Amino acid sequence: MRIRALVIRIIRQFLRDKRTLALLIVAPLLVLSLMYLVFDGDDYVPKLGTVDLPDAVVQQLEKGSVDLHSYPNTAEADAALQAQDIDGYLSLDGTQPHLKLEGSEPSKNRAVQMLVARTFSDLTSDRAQAGTAGMPKIEPKVDYLHGGEDMTTFDSLGPIFIGVFAFFFVFLIAGVSFLKERTSGTLERLLATPIRRWEIVVGYMVGFGIFMGIQAVLIATYCIHVLGLMMDGSLGLVLLVTLLLAAAALSLGMLLSTLANTEFQMIQFIPIVIVPQIFFSGLFDLDTMSPWISWLSHIMPLTYGSEALKNIMLRGEGWSGIASDTYVLIGISAVFIAANVLALRKYRKI
Repeated sequence: MRIRALVIRIIRQFLRDKRTLALLIVAPLLVLSLMYLVFDGDDYVPKLGTVDLPDAVVQQLEKGSVDLHSYPNTAEADAALQAQDIDGYLSLDGTQPHLKLEGSEPSKNRAVQMLVARTFSDLTSDRAQAGTAGMPKIEPKVDYLHGGEDMTTFDSLGPIFIGVFAFFFVFLIAGVSFLKERTSGTLERLLATPIRRWEIVVGYMVGFGIFMGIQAVLIATYCIHVLGLMMDGSLGLVLLVTLLLAAAALSLGMLLSTLANTEFQMIQFIPIVIVPQIFFSGLFDLDTMSPWISWLSHIMPLTYGSEALKNIMLRGEGWSGIASDTYVLIGISAVFIAANVLALRKYRKI
């Protein structure tokens, strides 16, 4: 009887806690659905440029799965490579094939290299069958715009990891800390004073932001100087983007903490808020996803932060290469701050 009473009490507790019940049922289905959509995409089709190649080579390339772009000279091909319109381009240096890769995405590099190697292997086989004896194996010379052969997977994913960890820990710590301020009565006592709502939000943002910023800077500098991540750009810009990501996470954590009553309820937001952002942060190729699901990346702060960090660390971009991403992060933080000001109306109208 005592066991039955305990079971009944737990069941009633779950039924009263709609948020936990929704997390138990909805969150796993949402995450699994996102995983299905992310991993069930099409195979990646390499984007390859060609510069003054023989027709036989172009025709052989077209037999494979490839998005071909023709350029009149290497200068225009280099410009397209710099703009990331193509993954690489193939040209002739005398009689030697020359493959130049963008280099910052190892998976795309491998896809292009496999395509080119298969193309020249098939050409060699066709010529051998045609009776051309002693046909040497054709191996193109490979150069990289960014990175190189020694670039590791951790180098390519490191900027994304910096963004993910900075965002996740700041979001969690800020949300729980602001929740404690509210549940302990500190926020209510502040609202009883003449202080305005926006002053409260800005004060908390600056106060928490000092320590959240220190944490974000430590993550970035540790990965670069201790773990030895590839770094072709400015450390100052890396720290700027990391701080902007931390500001977005801080304002979002404060906003969502107004919807929670306990630390456990704050943690419940992780599968709904953080996990989807990781899927669209750049860890998985958005080009292979269906357009109707990949558009979600445009509303997620981690997408812009990770792309900016990759542009700095892997591609050596300066301010002009990350300006649009940083402006979006600033705008997202401003929206969350404004929402925090409005959310305080539930405690007191000023």
